[in-house]
Amino acid sequence: MSNETVTGGTFINFQGTDVNPPPAPGGGVDHDALDKLYGDAGHWNVNLGEETIHAKRMPGRFRRLKWLVASIYLLYFIGPYLRWDGRQALLLDIPARKYHIFSLTIWPQDVWMLSLLLLTFFITLFAATTIAGRVFCGYVCWQTVWTDVYTLIEEWIEGPPAQRRALDKAPWSLHKLRVKAPKQAAWLVLSGLTGITFTAYFMDVFELWGRYFSLEGPVYIWVTPLPFMIGSYIGAGFMREQICFWLCPYARIQGVMTDPETLMPTYDNLRGEPRGKLVKCAMTGVKNGDCIDCNLCVAVCPTGIDIRNGQQEGCITCALCVDACDTVMEKTGRPTGLVRYMSLKESHGEAHRAAFKRPRVLIYSAIVIAAISGVIYGATHLAPMTLTVIHERQPLFVTLSDGSIQNSYTVKILNKTDKPMEYRITASGVDGLGLDVMGGPVARVEAGKVAPVQARIRVPKGKMAVESAPVYFEAESLSDSAIGDRYESVFISPKTGG
Repeated sequence: MSNETVTGGTFINFQGTDVNPPPAPGGGVDHDALDKLYGDAGHWNVNLGEETIHAKRMPGRFRRLKWLVASIYLLYFIGPYLRWDGRQALLLDIPARKYHIFSLTIWPQDVWMLSLLLLTFFITLFAATTIAGRVFCGYVCWQTVWTDVYTLIEEWIEGPPAQRRALDKAPWSLHKLRVKAPKQAAWLVLSGLTGITFTAYFMDVFELWGRYFSLEGPVYIWVTPLPFMIGSYIGAGFMREQICFWLCPYARIQGVMTDPETLMPTYDNLRGEPRGKLVKCAMTGVKNGDCIDCNLCVAVCPTGIDIRNGQQEGCITCALCVDACDTVMEKTGRPTGLVRYMSLKESHGEAHRAAFKRPRVLIYSAIVIAAISGVIYGATHLAPMTLTVIHERQPLFVTLSDGSIQNSYTVKILNKTDKPMEYRITASGVDGLGLDVMGGPVARVEAGKVAPVQARIRVPKGKMAVESAPVYFEAESLSDSAIGDRYESVFISPKTGG
């Protein structure tokens, strides 16, 4: 695709934003002015997988930021080994239907907090994309981080990019096998740890390792790690940026989340063009732009794009090209920032609003704050027991021989503590009601279990003047009066009112 990509007199840039180009003197589109303003912006750099990208690593503030963010994933590997009160601190105990997060124990009844957490994640992702493009892809994405680590291992073993490219092109030999084999072994170890660590969040990690070493255990401990082992080994080791180009749905939809005020790594065409080598400029005396055409910004790009060709789909907003260009500018005595985080409006000389002044960002922020507040409230108000009552539907009521009305219920008590508890069940809400609990008014519930109890409420004849009335069940612990719960149900009578 060339810079002739024009629809209806409007230049379509590669983030989905329409930009009006300078008009030609005789009308239409002035392609010469467009080329001068945008450079070779119509040329996409999309590696179709015909070659392996070996990106150069350079120090800089964005490289340090990438490693700082990536180090958070160390918690993923450490998490299963943390202990709390004699058990695994982070454990998703699916058979017992409870999830331990240090001192918190979350039950299926509290899973609404997970919905709020997912909402928080996605809205935060949208907000980050609106502010700084695919910054999630560049710094936080699992695929990006694992690829960075896999390629670092590759560099340690096979050498710098030029040496790795030469090794890839060389015919297979004993030397090539001797160099490649340790890398593959290291990749397999890392992929194995990735899969096993994920499985360890669903089973005590020490028991899991014991079952692996003894070659015994349920099928799921052998099957669960496989997708993560294969995904990391093939995805991060071989496919790399191809996952981002062709398989990742977020990479495809991120264009609709950006706007002309989104900050993304951008090449300053007005300052950098016409580009030219330093030696050539000195010999010819031609005054060129600040770009010396060193191609270092291309060499460090993990997806192999040329940022000088404009904002494009392959950019994951990692800003490693900014580090590379700033290093060259410092060495040549020129101002840094030739490649920098810049909005489309700013690149056109227009005013750029701060993020906190943009309505979309404010709306996203409000949703995130509300969702986080809900999660915090839920986590700080987890009850040690839960009471639910189900009114029997067949029949809704029974008229007894003395004219009284009877309703039947199933009372379910969930004991969320780690010890057996006894609860006294009572009911109120209708004058003269009588409660009959099968097995007695005190129910014993084992730790972490649900106890269903059958109960009946009778109301004497003439006490119900309406067809239905609220009735309240209460369950209170005998050992701790602070532990209890209340549930509102309904008492139903005939239309005649009894």
